[in-house]
Amino acid sequence: MSVAQQVAVVTDSTADVPGELAEAEGITIVPLITTFPDGVSFHDGELTQAEFFERMGRAKALPTTSQPPVGDFVRVYGELLGRFPHVVSVHISNRLSGTIEAARQAAEGFGDRVHIFDSLNLSTALGWQVIDAARAAARGEGPAEIMEAAARLRPRVRHIVGLDRLDNLARGGRIGAVSAFLGGLLDLKVLLTVDSDGAFKPVTRARGHKGAMRETLEFVRREMGGATRGRFMVAHALSPDTAAYLRDAVADAFEVTELFMVETGVVIATHTGTGWGIGFIPGD
Repeated sequence: MSVAQQVAVVTDSTADVPGELAEAEGITIVPLITTFPDGVSFHDGELTQAEFFERMGRAKALPTTSQPPVGDFVRVYGELLGRFPHVVSVHISNRLSGTIEAARQAAEGFGDRVHIFDSLNLSTALGWQVIDAARAAARGEGPAEIMEAAARLRPRVRHIVGLDRLDNLARGGRIGAVSAFLGGLLDLKVLLTVDSDGAFKPVTRARGHKGAMRETLEFVRREMGGATRGRFMVAHALSPDTAAYLRDAVADAFEVTELFMVETGVVIATHTGTGWGIGFIPGD
């Protein structure tokens, strides 16, 4: 006998969960917004990566990004609460975006029926937390159980991001503590992670593609902590060949219980430019 689902799961588009996977897992995605210097705005998902990078290359200045309006969350929560008793809404780190604050403001109008969770991460590391929350909801778990499980999972998720160039991150003002690490050499490939407080933290610098791949995989091996199996999600921004190489390398090195390759949304790509990332859960 099937168990009645009590909770609907919501996230934002920085989770990089592809539409077909989100649909299969019962995840509702609220998109962030990118605005180009000509004033034209796009919701995340309206442009392909190729279209976005082509348009950004022609623009006189870097596009700006913004969190979803509070009203978008109000609408989504209201619709879902017509079908489910509760909503659990899992979002990008508060240190990287104002998205979770917009979600919290929207939740205030629904009493104790909407529960907000800060992933303290982004992209695929956020994506894994959302996917696990959705699977718990599908098993019939309640909001308290899902929030507790999410809190246990959050520190276990590991994340590495590699950027071909630092121009976008520097121009967008999101570079924070990473700036001292760069030494002004924006031509280097730099690897970043997200620390326990949800902010960017530098890992290492590498010269050349091969060096960057070596350092990326060394980070994964180190953070696996001796585990031989795990779940992995490889993301890329206009770098499919790099992502395919990393996917194959991970599959060769570990017992992979799940492995997805996804495209990074254009809101994140606005700040990162071209690059790659791996979000993984050791031991699963």
